[in-house]
Amino acid sequence: MDVSFASKKLQKTCSTEAGMKKKLGASRAKRLMQRLAELDAADTLDDISHLPPARCHELTNDRNGQLSVDLDHPYRLIFKPDHLPPPAKPDGGLDWKQVTKVLILEICDTHE
Repeated sequence: MDVSFASKKLQKTCSTEAGMKKKLGASRAKRLMQRLAELDAADTLDDISHLPPARCHELTNDRNGQLSVDLDHPYRLIFKPDHLPPPAKPDGGLDWKQVTKVLILEICDTHE
């Protein structure tokens, strides 16, 4: 899958292991590297949904249209499909099998 970043600052943080460790700590950096590698290796978002540790899921309410994967509790990697418009199923839901590009938005605790 094509992976891009919402800001240069976020891209810089995520571009090297040293940058990730400095900004996020060793444990979170390790998980972030793993999740970014999984996204990069996947053909579609549907491939990620079958990876149990990632727990990829769609968000709701003020984060409608965004998805998250687990890093270390309670932190998540937040992203959205980078398609205009996002691929939809006939019922209107997101068609994960058609999502081939994602935009990384942030790393945060979505429950704050």
